Amino acid sequence: MAAVAPGAASAELVIGWCIFGLLLLAILAFCWIYVRKYQSQRESEVISTITAIFSLAIALITSALLPVDIFLVSYMKNQNGTFKDWANANVSKQIEDTVLYGYYTLYSVILFCVFLWIPFVYFYYEEKDDDDTSKCTQIKTALKYTLGFAVICALLLLVGAFVPLNVPNNKNSTEWEKVKFLFEELGSSHGLAALSFSISSLTLIGMLAAITYTAYGMSALPLNLIKGTRNAAYERLENTEDIEEVEQHIQTIKSKSKDGRPLPARDKRALKQFEERLRTLRKRERHLEFIENSWWTKFCGALRPLKIIWGIFFILVALLFVISLFLSNLDKALHSAGIDSGFIIFGANLSNPLNMLLPLLQTVFPLDYILITIIIMYFIFTSMAGIRNIGIWFFWIRLYKIRRGRTRPQALLFLCMILLLIVLHTSYMIYSLAPQYVMFGSQNYLIESNITYDDHKSNSTLSVPKRCDADAPEDQCTVTRTYLFLHKFWFFSAAYYFGNWAFLGVFLIGLIVSCCKGKKSVIEGVDEDDSDISDDEPSVYSA
Repeated sequence: MAAVAPGAASAELVIGWCIFGLLLLAILAFCWIYVRKYQSQRESEVISTITAIFSLAIALITSALLPVDIFLVSYMKNQNGTFKDWANANVSKQIEDTVLYGYYTLYSVILFCVFLWIPFVYFYYEEKDDDDTSKCTQIKTALKYTLGFAVICALLLLVGAFVPLNVPNNKNSTEWEKVKFLFEELGSSHGLAALSFSISSLTLIGMLAAITYTAYGMSALPLNLIKGTRNAAYERLENTEDIEEVEQHIQTIKSKSKDGRPLPARDKRALKQFEERLRTLRKRERHLEFIENSWWTKFCGALRPLKIIWGIFFILVALLFVISLFLSNLDKALHSAGIDSGFIIFGANLSNPLNMLLPLLQTVFPLDYILITIIIMYFIFTSMAGIRNIGIWFFWIRLYKIRRGRTRPQALLFLCMILLLIVLHTSYMIYSLAPQYVMFGSQNYLIESNITYDDHKSNSTLSVPKRCDADAPEDQCTVTRTYLFLHKFWFFSAAYYFGNWAFLGVFLIGLIVSCCKGKKSVIEGVDEDDSDISDDEPSVYSA
């Protein structure tokens, strides 16, 4: 029987990896549909489309690796705290290395996308807007700008590689010995510190993106689903009245020049504004007429009750997330060692809903992994919703809008880069909610407990299982590879802690704003400054 166990375990792992492979195919299919759904049909480019699909897929695959990591460390142990028969030291090390190399690969690809590929494609496409530019010139210009991003990436890797995480024991060591110590430390960590520093730096930017987009999206997405959009027929009636009113203004101004007198400068400016307004209203009229008569509008109307149910479900998930994050941050503020330790705590002194729910779900496989996956996917989809609602800004300047069927290639590249950065921050957010679960999953270990018998007045020792925590022996509990990347540098952890408070504040502001706003227009985005809209490209989808 002992010989069969490893084979059975291997078969289960193979099945698990097959399921993971099917998940990858589903992710690629979703990314293709999502990008094709939002990109402008007039300006679609093969290179930018492939880049957007690949980058979005990498973001989703990286987010899917966290529950896989937690599952694998938990799968190696029984609920009674003992290792499974097949999980010897070599097999455990092999599984740990596989997950670690998976993180190495995905994080390296993210660095490649953020610092090389996406900037190159973006600047290449920017140069393509100039008709007089040759392909050779486009490539040279794109490489020139991309070189700056490559230098930043190299600097981050160098700083991360040589920032000492430990100090030499001998304080009187020479400068050469200190340098030698740094190289030895770099070799012993296999470059983990360098990659971790680079990824943590990007995670810091991802935290800012999450505060801006995800926090608002968590409130905007559910409330938009619950409130719905305005009626297309009613909007069309209002739009017709506006057209008649603007036409009257234009006729009034033009009547002043019937006798041949030139119009004053003020009337010329007003006439130009009214004519631009009339063009926009007629554009809205065409879109409203198309949407009012489309089958998609009727289909969405039939799905209205389902959207309300989804909106209520999403707002409940958001409240679970926010309450848990608040209690977790409050726990760190009250019980951590302070800013010098990065506000790290290994246990939970204040219980939060998610921290209480996960141990209960662990008793029924695989409910805890389903919950973690739902939270991660919800985090990503609300980020997408936040980017769609807010748009892409550079401080106070709006760069691009994200609209179904009308999004420029540059905007899609920005969208994918922002999502890549937000996904990096997702792991720390989940760790903030349930630190012990992210570190050890559902692992238990055995502790010796003394039992005293009153009748015989004797003691006996009994091994009882206990949930793995920071005090557990290293050889009894396996730490997830995710945790290794999260807490290499205390100053990043401290920044993430303050970022969590900012996230909660922006969520509350976004919730108030979303509650006060009325229903969205069925063709939201068709306005005076919407340069991404084409007259002959109406969309049947609401924005």
